[in-house]
Amino acid sequence: MTDSPPAPQTAAALDARRKRAEAGLLRIEETLDHMLRSRTAVTFAAVARQAGVSRTFLYEHTRARALIDGAISRAAGRRADDQRDERDTLDAAWKERALNAEDALKAAHNEILAQRNQIGELLGHIRDLQTHWTEEDLTRVVNDNSSLKKQVRLLTNENTELQNKLGAARDNVRFADKRIAALEVECAAAVLS
Repeated sequence: MTDSPPAPQTAAALDARRKRAEAGLLRIEETLDHMLRSRTAVTFAAVARQAGVSRTFLYEHTRARALIDGAISRAAGRRADDQRDERDTLDAAWKERALNAEDALKAAHNEILAQRNQIGELLGHIRDLQTHWTEEDLTRVVNDNSSLKKQVRLLTNENTELQNKLGAARDNVRFADKRIAALEVECAAAVLS
């Protein structure tokens, strides 16, 4: 048997099949580029659905399979890079939080120490006050307090009396001023008449 050139119909069918395969490969490349840009998961089913080709074509056509395998590898690399970047960002955030927490903890410890020192000083003052006062001192302080209260009452009463006298004196001065003014008017009228 000799190889004869294919019949015109067969040649046309082979040419159409080749063109359809090339068009499918072109759609697959475009789909893969779009999926990688949009960071969509690259799977055989997703590529077949978006490129409008069959899964069989993807599995049986070596160039299509190589394109998908390469895209899956690139996507996995990007995912690894993304995960590493995300992990680095999270680590940095946690480090920042840890540093802030350490600073807050140091500030809280300093505040606690300052408050403990102040409490100690105040307790010392209380202890000093309790130890210095004897029963005689307490009695003397109570008596002094009572006598001071009496003096305050007396001074308050005296102040009230003096305020009343001052008010009466002011009233008398006003009355005297009015009386003097009336007498001056009478004198002036008597002189003129």
